[in-house]
Amino acid sequence: MTTISFDHATTGYSLAHARCLAYAAELAYKDENKVKATAKNWGFDRVTFFRVPHTPPFPLVDTQAYIAANDRMIVVAFRGTQPEELRDWLSDANTLLTPYAAGTGMIHAGFYRALDVVHPAMLDTLEDWRTNGQSLWFTGHSLGGALAMLAAARTYFEDPSLLADGVYTFGQPRTCCPLLAAAYDKAFRGRMFRFVNNNDVVAQLPPAPLFQHVAEERYFDAKGKLRDKMPVVAGLTDRLKGRTADLLAPGTDGIRDHFINAYLANFDANAR
Repeated sequence: MTTISFDHATTGYSLAHARCLAYAAELAYKDENKVKATAKNWGFDRVTFFRVPHTPPFPLVDTQAYIAANDRMIVVAFRGTQPEELRDWLSDANTLLTPYAAGTGMIHAGFYRALDVVHPAMLDTLEDWRTNGQSLWFTGHSLGGALAMLAAARTYFEDPSLLADGVYTFGQPRTCCPLLAAAYDKAFRGRMFRFVNNNDVVAQLPPAPLFQHVAEERYFDAKGKLRDKMPVVAGLTDRLKGRTADLLAPGTDGIRDHFINAYLANFDANAR
């Protein structure tokens, strides 16, 4: 059994804390009882769960997230979705951009709607629970990473006292136009860390230049070693290594690299 031990006094970046937040992102896939029991085992004495269904023809069944808190730390985690479903979704009409009401620029219309159904209640909870100057962290994998990034931005723009200490995402897709990405990079400099596992297909969608990633990247190479953002040529070479690593299953590397368990395995290996 994997041991996860949050350092509730953490306020900055560390590999150990990134690993904990990756496991917190994985927990967002579980049901309410599992979320609450696990978060309490991690030392959080307050846990609330959000699950809001969507109406057809929106391609997601619901938006699911949780907030875990104690007197030192608050963690907000969003659930992702299956890579095949997300890849299809990011290739259809939901990739339209819409004006971002809480800031400058344009945002992916589907992500905006998925966040909008839970954000008011989440903001109320954060304002009620953050009574002791606790550190504040947002996390998520896949779609959950996109929502974590956008939730941190919207929370800050609506209540500047709730600037996150860190936003850690894993295999997140692009979420917004270059103008909003630049504003986000300025507001969250040194606080946003976007982890990408080699050929993760979801991290390559929706296509640039209409959509743009935020700048800060941490990259797991084809051997699972964690690196800072790779130079273009070295990155292309490393991704080719990943694509050709399994000759019996060509073309599947991008999907395998996206699963949350692949990220967790890499964090566990780098932590040894």
